[in-house]
Amino acid sequence: MIDLHGYGWQMLLGLSMTVRAALAAIALAVILGLLGAAAKLSHWRSLRALAEAYTVSIRGIPELVLLLLVFFGTSTLFQTIAQQFGYDEYIELPPFPAGVFAIGFVYGAFTTEVFRGAILAVPKGQIEAAKAVGMSSFLLWRRILMPQVFRFAIPGLGNVWLVLLKATALMSVVNLDELTRKAAISAGFTKQPFTFYAVAAFLYLCLTIVSNFGLEMLERRANRGVRRA
Repeated sequence: MIDLHGYGWQMLLGLSMTVRAALAAIALAVILGLLGAAAKLSHWRSLRALAEAYTVSIRGIPELVLLLLVFFGTSTLFQTIAQQFGYDEYIELPPFPAGVFAIGFVYGAFTTEVFRGAILAVPKGQIEAAKAVGMSSFLLWRRILMPQVFRFAIPGLGNVWLVLLKATALMSVVNLDELTRKAAISAGFTKQPFTFYAVAAFLYLCLTIVSNFGLEMLERRANRGVRRA
């Protein structure tokens, strides 16, 4: 039996924080992905250019660099604004929103491409038929596109989720008490880094296994009634 010297509960708290941060980040990524995909397929050239700049630039910046830019840059920005109103106290952006925003913003670029491909996978005949019977754009999205888009997007979103889940470990650099930071703190007190980082690795693996099982169930549910070729 592995002796965690009473730090097992701390590791579980870190695991809980990791899950919460990952869920918040993937929610932001999905919202940005839908907006980005809609912009990329828009008839407006300015929206297409903006979405293209977002996906190209963000996918080219390491998550860690962007996380540090958000954490320190936003704090500096708030500090500068506050000083204009006579507030001289130090302002620091909390690590949770900074980490969630940075990771969600990065993976929003990836989900943009996932949703764009899923939208293009919907048969054009269905869209033309919906327009022919007088469906509004909103109704077309709600009844024709979105139910099928999510079915086509599930595999890609699953891959994004699994990578994003592991990327939450980067939030430890801004002192968010997620799993990796809890492992580092526990290892520092007990002088047993191998034990605690091995436990952290095992817990990440458990999250991945559970996620894979959930994604398979979600994919089977989404494909109910769809004829296989």
